[in-house]
Amino acid sequence: MSLAELSAENVRCIERADIELHPQRNLLWGPNGSGKTSLLEAVFLLGRGRSFRTRNSERLIRQGQAKLTCFGRTTASPIEKTIGVQIARGAPTVARIGGAAVETLADLSEVFPVQVIDPGTHKLVEEGSYRRRRWMDWAVFHVEHGFVQDWARYTRALRQRNAALRTQPDHATAWDPELVRLGERITELRRASLERLQPFWGEVERRLVGLDVQLSFSQGWSRELELAGALTASVERDRARGATQAGAHRADVLVRRAGAPARDSLSRGQQKLVAVAMILAQLQMLRATLGVRPALLLDDPAAELDAAHVEAFIREVNELHCQLVLTSLVPEYTPFGRADRAFHVERGTARPV
Repeated sequence: MSLAELSAENVRCIERADIELHPQRNLLWGPNGSGKTSLLEAVFLLGRGRSFRTRNSERLIRQGQAKLTCFGRTTASPIEKTIGVQIARGAPTVARIGGAAVETLADLSEVFPVQVIDPGTHKLVEEGSYRRRRWMDWAVFHVEHGFVQDWARYTRALRQRNAALRTQPDHATAWDPELVRLGERITELRRASLERLQPFWGEVERRLVGLDVQLSFSQGWSRELELAGALTASVERDRARGATQAGAHRADVLVRRAGAPARDSLSRGQQKLVAVAMILAQLQMLRATLGVRPALLLDDPAAELDAAHVEAFIREVNELHCQLVLTSLVPEYTPFGRADRAFHVERGTARPV
């Protein structure tokens, strides 16, 4: 599954860009600040409805403009789909597939699954649980599409319970049955997904990282309790803090080395290696179990990696046989093979070369 066409307007420094992509290797080259990463964000936006660089989508809108728009056409023989995403200041993100509005932005991933490796990839290991939970849930969605609806209903119930904790504490537990029903289902889907990942993770970690880093699932409450019991046990603390302390919204993927958090003992470069391995193992799992080949965006992928690890990384990426969109300062960038299509990006525009 790949993106055949991209039209981006008012995305950061990009005033307007229209490009036709190859289903294999695509290269965006040009000087720093020319708009290469902005084009990657536009591609990512079509598959995720958000950026990989910021949680505030309005920051993507070009300065002085009221909105941005991105359109694309995917190819997945024998089906082609059009995708449109619009972000306007002060308004929710609007997305359409084949001209019809989507129920959730996650629906975009079904039509155009896309992943990215960029200089901030190390944050998957270094920062808090939000990024790892999002990484885990993206794979769960591709296996179980009903997961998105369960998660949306769970977060609505959670918001209602938290609001009640702040305004009517005695009524907050009325939301517990819904949280338990949905939270336990979400948790089992996540647990099963991470179990499926383990053999792929073991192989990629060995070939690319070699530090015996382990991934394990933390469900978001004590393993000694069912969710109903955990909510009951924490109700007084919840009332004191005005927020629910136990549940699927607190889940995490624990990244450990020798029993301790990996981020405490690994360098920035090693953290990036581990994060890259997590992404590549997940892509391999989706390909092997579902036949899904997400597009992969590579923004300065060799940053903070030594020569030996760069070579191993290139081998792992090439084994995916998926659509690649890479950035480079120079047109003669061939570590992943010669580009099938190249674009010179300069001053917010892109032209084929």
